[in-house]
Amino acid sequence: MHRAHRNIAKKIIICYNCLCLSKKVVLLKRVVFKTTLLLYIKQLIHLKHFNRKEDGIYYYMNINLAKVLEEIEKEKGISKNILIEAIESAIISAYKKNYANNIDDIKIDISEDTGEIKVFTRKTVVQKVSEPLNEISIDDLPISDKEKYNIEDTILIETTPKKFGRIAAQTAKQVIVQKIREAERNVIYEKYIDKERDIVTGVVQRIEHRNVIIDLGRTEALLLPNEQIRNEEYYKGKRIKIYILEVRKTSKNPKIFASRTHPELLKRLFELEIPEIHEGLVEIKNIAREAGKRSKVAVYSKDERVDPIGACIGDRGSRIKAIMLELKDEKIDVIRWNDDEKVLIANSLSPAKVLLVNLFENEKTATVIVPDQQLSLAIGKEGQNARLAAKLTGWKVDIKSESEYKEENNPDSQNDLKKDDIEK
Repeated sequence: MHRAHRNIAKKIIICYNCLCLSKKVVLLKRVVFKTTLLLYIKQLIHLKHFNRKEDGIYYYMNINLAKVLEEIEKEKGISKNILIEAIESAIISAYKKNYANNIDDIKIDISEDTGEIKVFTRKTVVQKVSEPLNEISIDDLPISDKEKYNIEDTILIETTPKKFGRIAAQTAKQVIVQKIREAERNVIYEKYIDKERDIVTGVVQRIEHRNVIIDLGRTEALLLPNEQIRNEEYYKGKRIKIYILEVRKTSKNPKIFASRTHPELLKRLFELEIPEIHEGLVEIKNIAREAGKRSKVAVYSKDERVDPIGACIGDRGSRIKAIMLELKDEKIDVIRWNDDEKVLIANSLSPAKVLLVNLFENEKTATVIVPDQQLSLAIGKEGQNARLAAKLTGWKVDIKSESEYKEENNPDSQNDLKKDDIEK
């Protein structure tokens, strides 16, 4: 490819990128970028006249259009054919708007080799012209064409205006910029639609009306107030991990909604930090979370030789501490999963020790008996521990002290859950 072709295409792309990056720049700079962009594209459609003595006036580009579009195709991933078709369609609209709104059939011919642009109008051959825009007299045809065409035949007549080059340049600019924008929007959308329901790392860019705008590189994500961890400080330049809730296609850039409170964020962090979970040796069965405060994660090992809780905690708590640090020191209880619902409910109230669990299947309620000195520990601050246990297990949990249970005198030996059973 000739160096001039490559350079002009790169200048167009660089100037377009500068225009995109200047959203927050003063208006004067944006005008400069726009003017420069138009200047480069005008170089694609540099006009000269020849054969002045004849009716037809031909135009050509001093830089090969096809080569330039090929370079844009490589840089931005936009098909050259799509660009040419779009330019042709846009030039037809511009021609109709500025020169001949009543013409029905117009054809634009852009030579991929020379860049020559010609405008043709399809006219009907008639004996006497009543509609000059759509008809031509057989007497006005060149001698060579008079022998080829008869009355009522249609013929393509070149109708390229003398000053059409400026309009063509402006139209080409608009089409190229529009197609580059559409291609970038599609690339961004395709990239992040695949990351929906997954986590990405971003940098806090700004805060607008309590909404946190996170820079993801080529686009931004929106962290709404209800998806933010309570009391977490967000400041410009802070690097955080976010969970992609939804990627919505819009007329502008794709809109990406993120979350810091979703339970799946915690699950993805476990998968990143703990190799045994990533490899499938340890499985996360369920998660109950109150973002920024406390979470409970039920885990299960598919290999009897692997301790699921130990794998999640790590050496001296290194693995779990890394996750907690990412979530503003959110407390995380790792619970051993058990198919026996009594054992699972007892485990879910950790760190409290459970003496007895009674299940009432019809009401989906579990009565849990704990030692007197551990009643407040089992319930937790403002009922948090009991609330998370209920979310984790799917059972409504009613916690009672051992003395209260004895006073009610409601023993049930069949439903007793011994400490030894809990620790299995």
